[in-house]
Amino acid sequence: MTCKTIIRPVTQDDLEQICDLHANAFGPGRFARTAYRVREGAHVVSPFCLAASRGGVVVGAVRMTEIEIGGKGGALLLGPLVVDPSLKGEGIGRALLSECIEQARYDGYKLILLVGDLAYYERVGFVRVLPGQVALAGPVDPLRLLAAELQPGSLSAAHGGVMARPRQPTD
Repeated sequence: MTCKTIIRPVTQDDLEQICDLHANAFGPGRFARTAYRVREGAHVVSPFCLAASRGGVVVGAVRMTEIEIGGKGGALLLGPLVVDPSLKGEGIGRALLSECIEQARYDGYKLILLVGDLAYYERVGFVRVLPGQVALAGPVDPLRLLAAELQPGSLSAAHGGVMARPRQPTD
C-alpha cells in the first residue's frame, strides 16, 4: 500500500529532514549558488515554504523567499525545490510548485523569480527573463533566470537588482 502525499506548510521541525534532502540532491556545492546568496539573512521559513510528506516523512520541499527587485517588493524567489530522488517523476515537485504559486497569487504577490531549467518550470507558467532586466548577486546563466507573472505586466515592470526583503523589527 502506498502512502498518500500530503502538501503542507513547512514547520521548524521539518528543517533537519529538508536539509538532508538538499544535501542528498544537490551536494555541498549548493551553498555557492547565487540563490543561496540572495537568501542570506532572510527567514528560513516563510508562509510559502511547503513540504510534501508521506507517512510523516518529508519527501519534498520548496522554499520561497520574499524579495525586492530594484527596491520594489511584491516578488518571491523560488528555490530550492527538492524531491527525494527515489520519488522523482511522481508529480511531487509539480504539486509543490502549483500550491505555492496559487498561495502567492492569492496573497497578492506579483511575480515569482527562480534560477532553473525552463523545460521543467515552463509547465507551471515560468518564462525566461530578458538578459540584463534583473540582476542577482553572483553569476547566473541568463538562460536559467525565469519568472512567473502572478499579475499581468509584472515581469515587464521588474527591473534592477534582487535582494531578500529586509527583516522588519517585528519579524
